[in-house]
Amino acid sequence: MCLLLILGTGITFSVLNGAVAQLSPKKYLTLPLGEVWPLGWLNDQLDVQTNGMAGHLHEFYNYVKDSDWISSFSSYSNLKEAGSYWFNGMVPHGVLTSNSEIQAQAYQFLDYVLTHQETTGWLGPEAGNNCTRYLWGRYPFFFGAIQMVEYNSSLMDRVVTAMHNFVPLANEMIRKGEGLEVWTNARWEDFVITLQWLYDYHPNGNEDLLLDTMLQLKWSGMPWEEVFQVEWHGVNVAEGMKALPATYRFTHNQSDLDLASTGWDLLFETELCTVMETMFSGSYLYQMIGDTKFLDRVERITYNALPGTLMGDMWARQYDQQQNQITSKNMTPDPFAVNSGYANVFGLEPYYLCCTVNHPQGYPKFITNSFLTTADQSSLVQAYLGPLKASTMLSRNNAVTISVDTLYPFSDMLSYIVTASKAFTFYVRISSWVVDGTIAMNGGSTEPMSPSNSLFAITIPSGTTKFVLNLPAEITTESRLHGAVALHRGPLHYALNVTFNKTIIKANTIEPRASDYEFEATSPWAYAIDPSTAQYVYASPADGVLPSPIFDKGSPPGSITVSACSIEWGLAGATFVNVPPTKLRCIGSVETIVLKPYGSTKLRISEFPVFSS
Repeated sequence: MCLLLILGTGITFSVLNGAVAQLSPKKYLTLPLGEVWPLGWLNDQLDVQTNGMAGHLHEFYNYVKDSDWISSFSSYSNLKEAGSYWFNGMVPHGVLTSNSEIQAQAYQFLDYVLTHQETTGWLGPEAGNNCTRYLWGRYPFFFGAIQMVEYNSSLMDRVVTAMHNFVPLANEMIRKGEGLEVWTNARWEDFVITLQWLYDYHPNGNEDLLLDTMLQLKWSGMPWEEVFQVEWHGVNVAEGMKALPATYRFTHNQSDLDLASTGWDLLFETELCTVMETMFSGSYLYQMIGDTKFLDRVERITYNALPGTLMGDMWARQYDQQQNQITSKNMTPDPFAVNSGYANVFGLEPYYLCCTVNHPQGYPKFITNSFLTTADQSSLVQAYLGPLKASTMLSRNNAVTISVDTLYPFSDMLSYIVTASKAFTFYVRISSWVVDGTIAMNGGSTEPMSPSNSLFAITIPSGTTKFVLNLPAEITTESRLHGAVALHRGPLHYALNVTFNKTIIKANTIEPRASDYEFEATSPWAYAIDPSTAQYVYASPADGVLPSPIFDKGSPPGSITVSACSIEWGLAGATFVNVPPTKLRCIGSVETIVLKPYGSTKLRISEFPVFSS
């Protein structure tokens, strides 16, 4: 007998013989941690992160080194997120860099938490004490634990058992209104995704409880259908982008996916944590909905906003970044409605500490989400482009390895070597900005590409196949507020690099490399440009190897030249630039300025007023 069950807030389920139907499947599935690896400059970028702040936090930073998650007492809030944030990012980082020290640190973290789980099921630093208990801090820990199980199946029984012991307690707490506060209410979808992982792979006969807990989370949490209509905290919105696609799996309501897609188009990111969570949410949105607009945006965020808010050596980060930034110091008056004037300083923990422990997940999770399988696991999809390698087992015991040799996004050329034990279809995402892309198979002549829904299908026979993709792009002009424009080419946003003097404003006596700095501009920045004169200039790097770190001043090989003139463009306060002037006149002769990839600039102008030369 088939019935329709309607449970509050418009959630509908189909029921067959008293059993709730299975979760709706994802359109695309991720590969387990350890089956996708970085190559080339992307591998070097992870080495830079290892040698930077992220790779040393466990040595000197009290919220990691002496985390309350591992028997000590350091925590920056009662949400207890510091340790779990770090764990979530460093698990994939340690694996992708084959760093035995970081892997050991992550395992010790996991082992301690599981060993000290309460008989009630509670996990985390509040175990065995009377501290106030909020659910949210567990969610990043679960993400990290799932990744460890993917990489090391010997941990499966222990981790899965601990999670199943936690779920009944969490369900009871949610029903009683316990363990909930604004962050937990906003980020409930992260726990839903964990519960769905259990449901899909390790249900252990607890399907009803898992599904009921998903329902309780949605009912008790922030109604994202409404939040997408207002302004709110950036990180919560970035994380919340996953909420409606996650609930679609058990509501089966198409409107959930439609609203998520609409909300994505309204999202603007500034804070470093917002950058990270938007990247992760965008990957999940594509896996659920299948619209490549999510991938295009995540790739742009990864290659622009992420490096733009970190120093090249990754020993300092900002809390907030700006498109037009001509100083990095404690800003007066404070221009931010919520944060502080110190939020744009580069340092260990400017303004708030979350980004210090959360930023290490960015590059690793971008890499691990770059290759997917179709739902039936018969085909591979390359979601993100870059120097990468994937090695996995598709359906029918089809062992496949794909290596991508490229300088992308600093080059248009990508060379592939694919080995497969059986024939399969390989899909490559062709971004919206690609113009006249071509493919050359096995050394043959180039042929035009005709992607369908931004995916280009390539039939791969058994054995070894080689092909080369050329994905050129044109310079595009994007309108910004106050009549300003921004220039892009491909996934890269371009900016005028403003040189600066660097001064330590807060020394770190424990780890001098993790000090806070202020930057004062030493080069002109008040320009209007004529975008019609923009030209792309590319100089191939010596020996085909990019400099390291690539996201540093002058390192990327590509640039845009454009005609410009000096204008009167004042400050809005003592330390930050005013909005681009709408009424302007040139006060100097027309000259040519050079714009570099946004991510390599730390002080910059990237939204320009316009004049006609």
